[in-house]
Amino acid sequence: MEKKKNKTKPIILEAGQGRTYHCGSMTAIFKADEKETDEKYSISEWWLEPNSMGPGAHSHEDNDEVFYVLEGSCSFLVGNKWTEAGKGTFLRIPAKTVHDFANRTDLKTGILNFFIPGGFERNMPSIVKWFKDNPNS
Repeated sequence: MEKKKNKTKPIILEAGQGRTYHCGSMTAIFKADEKETDEKYSISEWWLEPNSMGPGAHSHEDNDEVFYVLEGSCSFLVGNKWTEAGKGTFLRIPAKTVHDFANRTDLKTGILNFFIPGGFERNMPSIVKWFKDNPNS
């Protein structure tokens, strides 16, 4: 049996490095996307300014998401319940589950996101445009 050749390469990024997208009071920094992971996952940091809303309640048909709170405290909607998550909290959101996040504190908060399988980064140009067109949202 022939072994499948690994087409991906190592990635080493310092803090703050990656592809940055400004989305109103949120900033997304993509560390790895489907092109770099052979379409297996996308990894991004999401930073929310104090007292700011997230993307709005939504679900993904075919993608699981994993969140890990890097800094501060973040409020997460999972299904129909909001949960307060402090630094170090881990959440797994299965596909088809309604979810959202928000920063309800006076300090900046950061979360790490794994989108499985990859591809979420394809949405970022239209998301950035939506926030530019709707600055008060």
